[in-house]
Amino acid sequence: MGAQELSSLLWKERELLELLTFKLEEEQLILTSGNTRWLQHATREVEQVVDRLRTAGLGRTVEAAALAKEWGLDAEASLRDIAAKAPAGPWEEIFAGHLKALGELTVRIRELRDANDQFLRAAARSTQETVAGLAPDAGTYDSRGGTGLDAGARLFDKDL
Repeated sequence: MGAQELSSLLWKERELLELLTFKLEEEQLILTSGNTRWLQHATREVEQVVDRLRTAGLGRTVEAAALAKEWGLDAEASLRDIAAKAPAGPWEEIFAGHLKALGELTVRIRELRDANDQFLRAAARSTQETVAGLAPDAGTYDSRGGTGLDAGARLFDKDL
């Protein structure tokens, strides 16, 4: 256990966050193309990376707690606290670099997640409006108790 192990885990977590960024951008490209055939696969891939991140986060938490105790900090010390308490040498800069990169990746992921959520909401709203336009409106009743709508067959142009 030690600083080297924690740094290695942080590198792995950064790589997973970069992969998540890629998968979210991929999902966004599918959403903006209007061809949602592969959306289910892209969403599943995002979920798989998130699961891997949870596992990596647990490992990092355990290693960070051990290093924090080793350096005289509370076991629940943050990465920022660990970087500040690092002994003289490169560890303060290494952990500060990890902290900065993790923060930047988190901001980018949040932006992508929010944008994708907006695209999904717009697509759902558009689908609901389209389906609602296909169903005849009940309207109001006339003097004979009918709706006044033609309940006959409708023709659709198959070429369109």
